[in-house]
Amino acid sequence: MSRKPFSHIRVLDLSRVIAGPLAAQMLGDLGAEVIKVERPGTGDDARRMGPPFLKDRDGRDTHETPIILGSNRNKKSITLDLARPEGQALARRLAAMSDVLVENFKVGDLKRRGLDAASLRELNPRLVYCSVTGFGQTGPYAPRPGYDSIFQAMGGLMSVTGYPDEEGGAPVKTGPSIADFVAGQFAAIGVITALYDRDANRETSNGRGQHIDVALFDSVVASLSHYAAQYLATGELPMRRGTQGNGGLPSQMFPCADGGVMVVCGNDEQYRRFCIALEHPELAGDPRFATNPLRVANRGQLAATFDAITRRWRQADLLAAMEAAGVPAGPIYDLKQVFDDPQAQHRGLAAEVPHPLAGSVRIHTNPIKFSDTPITDYTAPPTLGQHNDEIYRGLLGLDAEALEGLKSKGIV
Repeated sequence: MSRKPFSHIRVLDLSRVIAGPLAAQMLGDLGAEVIKVERPGTGDDARRMGPPFLKDRDGRDTHETPIILGSNRNKKSITLDLARPEGQALARRLAAMSDVLVENFKVGDLKRRGLDAASLRELNPRLVYCSVTGFGQTGPYAPRPGYDSIFQAMGGLMSVTGYPDEEGGAPVKTGPSIADFVAGQFAAIGVITALYDRDANRETSNGRGQHIDVALFDSVVASLSHYAAQYLATGELPMRRGTQGNGGLPSQMFPCADGGVMVVCGNDEQYRRFCIALEHPELAGDPRFATNPLRVANRGQLAATFDAITRRWRQADLLAAMEAAGVPAGPIYDLKQVFDDPQAQHRGLAAEVPHPLAGSVRIHTNPIKFSDTPITDYTAPPTLGQHNDEIYRGLLGLDAEALEGLKSKGIV
């Protein structure tokens, strides 16, 4: 078992669905003990977001969905009713013993239960309290609920994703819940930074934690990067380009006789080699395309010219020609092809781990490669309440009678 940087950190994960759980999952990957708190009986909302469901050893559906499997590895699960005073008291005890709390309740919900940042940081001044919500803790939209696609729409991402109107296109969302993913990564970065500030900058932090406020709306806007920079610097609205890029051109999916290939020419030299590899060296000096600004200005003609050429190529031959020429290119994979690819297998992008219901399950892994503290040990996302005895009896010291009493009342 490898050494883990966060093996001394305990995280209380009160979040549900994707964004908050992803942040807590990252901390678990880094070695933290992550205790996922779920509603008795039903659990995280994501346990009902199927089909498909993971099959057990006998081929029957479980309550383990792809969202649960994708956002909750390296955690422990307990059940606890936070709407009941007894449940709130147990949550406070756990928060007093934790370094981090992650939550994504509607603004104000946890304050009514005495589980808000101010209350818990008074109880445990070292606590780093991270709130992940749709619009943040402040502002006119703070009380509003929302899901990933709402923030892709309102944050501007959909306005620059898809094919242009003149090609019959319309704004589209990305396939995966990218707003959740980006917000989860920002939340994890915020928590890691606050822990560093608490422990390394004791002269200024006095060893105190912070309250971190992460909004999906803010995170999507931040993720627009050079698209946002273009608008803010020039007032020009970026256009939807389909598979075309916005920097070096040509950059798009080129059709072949039996598929397609994504090609990116990031500079004039790569463009020259692209033309030679396609056996059309004359296009390297074409006055419409000789420099990147010209190619950007004439992007429509550029795409049409090379589309007509690549349609005569087979995909494998075009990929081989691009590799030989040193022009960045790649096939468009489905997920089976992704995980079957030798590069993905070499990098260990999936792992098979034991699962209490299915026997074993394949999960995707953390992409960060550390030289001294590699992330090599994974546990499957927990089943609902899988660790009740370990946490309530082992950590909080409840005896069997007390725990049974809580179960009989539906508190755990």
